[in-house]
Parts: sequence; C-alpha cells; structure tokens
Amino acid sequence: MKRVAIIGASGYTGAELVRLVYSHPHLELGPLIGNSKAGRPVGEVLPNLMGRVGGEIQAFDADQVAADCELAFCALPHGASAGVVSELRDRGRIVLDLSADFRLTSREVYAQWYGEHQAPERFGEAAYGLVEWNRESLRNADLIAVPGCYPTSAVLALAPILEAGMIEAEGIVVDAKSGVSGAGRKPGAHAHFSEVSEGFRAYKAAGQHRHTPEIEQSLSLISGADVRVLFTPHLLPMTRGILSTCYARLKNDATAEEMTAVARAKYQNSPSVIVLDAGAHPSTQWVRRSNHAMVAYHDDPWTGRAIAFGAIDNLLKGAAGQAIQCANIRLGFEENAGIDALAAWP
Repeated sequence: MKRVAIIGASGYTGAELVRLVYSHPHLELGPLIGNSKAGRPVGEVLPNLMGRVGGEIQAFDADQVAADCELAFCALPHGASAGVVSELRDRGRIVLDLSADFRLTSREVYAQWYGEHQAPERFGEAAYGLVEWNRESLRNADLIAVPGCYPTSAVLALAPILEAGMIEAEGIVVDAKSGVSGAGRKPGAHAHFSEVSEGFRAYKAAGQHRHTPEIEQSLSLISGADVRVLFTPHLLPMTRGILSTCYARLKNDATAEEMTAVARAKYQNSPSVIVLDAGAHPSTQWVRRSNHAMVAYHDDPWTGRAIAFGAIDNLLKGAAGQAIQCANIRLGFEENAGIDALAAWP
C-alpha cells in the first residue's frame, strides 16, 4: 500500500480523487488538504464521505506531507499549484499535478496564456500524462502533468488519424460541450442553476480558452507540424461529461472504417479508450462516472471532412481518473487498478 496526500481535496476533482483512492487496492488515503476548509470535518466538507472517512481537512504543510506520504496529487487552481508542487519535489516526493502549471513546454506560450510561472526553475520537468500517447515516459517520472479535460477528449479522438496521415494538420475545428462541474466548486453566476438550466451557450470562443495551446501542443508533437486549432467550448445544463466533435479535412479519401481501424490498432492495449464502430455517435451518458473514453469516426464525402467524436467524464478520464491511471503506471501497478468501474447508466 502506498500512502498518498490529496491537496485541494475539497474541490470536485479532489473529491473524486478521494473517492478513487479510498477504494484503490494499492493506495491508502493520507492527509486531505484544503487551506480554505482546514479544520473542518471531512464529512462536512465532502458529504459523500460521512461515516467512511474521519478526521479533518488539513492546511498544507510540505514537511508533514513529505514525512507522511510518498506521492501527492495536487488538485489546485492554475497558478496556485506550481509553488506547492515545487516544495514537494524539493522534498523528493512524486507529484501528479492536475493544474495547467506544468503541461506546456514553451515558457513563452505559458506566459501568454497564464502569466508568470510560479516555479520557473521546474518548468519543463514534467512528463505529460496523456497515458495512451505517453505511457513509457510516465514509468520513471517524478512530476507528471495530468492533461486537461477538453484536450483529453479532443486529442484522443484526433491523434490516431492525424498520426496516420488521414487528415490535414491545417484547418482542424474542435467543437466541445461540457457539464457544469468543469467550472469547479467555487460559486459563480455563470454556474448558478437558474443561469445554466434549460440553456446552452458557447463561451471563450475565438481562441480565448486556455486549453487551446494544450490541444495544439499535443497535435503538433504527433504530426510534426505547427497545428493551429479553432476551439470553441460550450456549457451544457448537466453536471458532468464532455463531448468533443472535431472536424478536419480528409486526406487520400480516408473512410470512417479506415479511421476506425487505425484508432483500434492504436488503442488496443488501453483499458480506458473504447473505439466504437464507424458511424457511431457516442454519448456522455455511456462514460459517466467511469475512466472510459469513447471515440468514433465519420467521413463526409460531400465536404471532404472527417468527423471525430470523443466522449469522456470530465472529472474522471478528464481529471482524477486519468491522474490515478498515471500513478498506477508510475508505481508499477495494473494500469486500471482502482479505476475499472463500469459507467453509471442511465
């Protein structure tokens, strides 16, 4: 059993990490840390843990975490995470960071989208935790940057057919829809029930969303070209789930059946990615509360476009579940240990 700390345990992603670690066959819950909720009973902050997990939410103390745990999950907001991660790495602990602080490889791009980095001496150290494309680099990584939710759904769908030369690297469009939990637990008018229910809207269009450079970075590395993506996110009146519908120009008259075969060959060893039959339409319901990702392909001869779908649960394969998957690989456990539950359907 490996004892782990969860920093930012009071948020939605942190709560999912607690739930997954609680039932994990090889991991044991260590301190649950959340500075804004420090001193409050765990069951009061995370009501799903009442009667199961005792004690209090703790304030962050790097020495205490390092003395108690070998590994830490850091589920803090962008910008707030880098300093905490650096303190734990200074003490020799394995850290899986779920913020964007260590995902990008260019200092200039990071500064453009996020501002000044709070641990510049560690910039570029992290292995990028998109498991199906970077599995080997995770085996000995002591700092892992867990990918964002939108990039996970889009890249898993697009990457196999881009690598195989079935689509053009130019002109890719990612049209994505997410549940409200992606906005986090902190209250805000944009996430109020009365402003989300019975409505559907886009936000941060025209290259404003911070996941844009992460999607572009992954696809550029895979294609060997400078990929620019038109990415538009939307907010759906549901709690969890992401569906990314991706459009790209077809090359060499590739068919949906051929794209499906390429993706199945790429993901045949993945316990998480399920490639549906050509022409299928995945639903977020089919992956809800699971670490699964479902991808599917269509070809449109009328416009010469490929359509690639990627459906995930944003809090699991898009965050906490993928973090556990990365930790399993790093610690030498079965890749799907603790995250092999079926989706909750309907």
